[in-house]
Amino acid sequence: MKAKMRFSLKAGERIFINGAVLTVSQKVTLSLLNEARFLLESHVLQLSEATTPMRQLYFVVQSLLINPQEADKVMGAFQKLHESLVQSATDETVKQALLSAGELVAKNRTFEALKAIRTLFEPEAAQAPVASEQAA
Repeated sequence: MKAKMRFSLKAGERIFINGAVLTVSQKVTLSLLNEARFLLESHVLQLSEATTPMRQLYFVVQSLLINPQEADKVMGAFQKLHESLVQSATDETVKQALLSAGELVAKNRTFEALKAIRTLFEPEAAQAPVASEQAA
């Protein structure tokens, strides 16, 4: 059987697979042989890091992936925040990326949605100083 996904983890690193948290005691290479919802620890955003609207959206989508048994509760938060961000987006590229992320979540392609949202962290950071200058 051919591996669908192959990755290496360092000792002590965690991975979230289908809602389970796994840690490894030594360096290991894993091969996922079938479809699984997973997130590497390096892609996990801590609540304290969810300091901007895009990072908050990422955190909510990440919660769908890490904790699938709570998906019904989390989906409501996602829909509200997503809708608000789409409506307030002034940059057409950002708006399209948000719409794409929403479609991916709706299709249960959460990991791909996270990748799409992560691309919006830099544009958001670039706009932040402008917004604070306007408020002054």
